[in-house]
Amino acid sequence: METIIDLWHFIRERKKYLLAPVIIVLLLMGFLIVIGGGSSLAPFIYTLF
Repeated sequence: METIIDLWHFIRERKKYLLAPVIIVLLLMGFLIVIGGGSSLAPFIYTLF
């Protein structure tokens, strides 16, 4: 959690707000991979791609 907070402080201090959507998409993709790996939702998630 500390890494995410540090990353947010970096974005805010350097005014690199264009990085926020990229980070959000990467986090969502990682979440889908973790959830899709070992659940009954895997076939439905794989059809999205």
